[in-house]
Amino acid sequence: MIRVLPRALALAGLIVLFVAPAWAVTPTEQLKGSIEKILPILDEPSLKGDAKTKERRAAIRAVANEIFDFTESARLCLGPHWDRRTDQERQEFARLLGDLLERAFAARLEQYGGERIAYTGEAVDGNLATVKTKIITKAGVELPVDYQVLRRGDRWLVYDVLIEGVSLMGNYRAQFNKIIQTSSYEDLVRKLKAKQHSL
Repeated sequence: MIRVLPRALALAGLIVLFVAPAWAVTPTEQLKGSIEKILPILDEPSLKGDAKTKERRAAIRAVANEIFDFTESARLCLGPHWDRRTDQERQEFARLLGDLLERAFAARLEQYGGERIAYTGEAVDGNLATVKTKIITKAGVELPVDYQVLRRGDRWLVYDVLIEGVSLMGNYRAQFNKIIQTSSYEDLVRKLKAKQHSL
């Protein structure tokens, strides 16, 4: 069974899904700009409540599609199994993974409760970068969250998130590999398709 993301990802998802447009110069500036884009959606009175879940999540997903490199994330999640897939299978898997991440993050974002974010560092190595942050709860608990981003043209796209040093894509990779090894790639795809209707 594919597990949903832990509650700790609520604010991590907030940042991941809303990297600012290409005008931001650095990955950190893009992440900071993201907060200004997501908070109005979460706070918009006309989008609150269960009756508005569909509209609210559509607003979140519209931006998510523009800033997450789902193909790179899919490649990481499949590991060596990626090379054995056809181009069509890779595209399908990237779409399914993107849908899974978008739905899971949207659900977690709705649990956002006013936590603060501290930007603690940035390391850029060519077309790859890591942005280090800490999510600080109202009780003062700090949760380290690192964002792995890569440059595509003039934008930085998120392809992995490390929460307390644990890779989100690595976690999915372990789950997906187990399913493939004990069953088949086709079974993994069936489970991902079924997940579309359960989040």
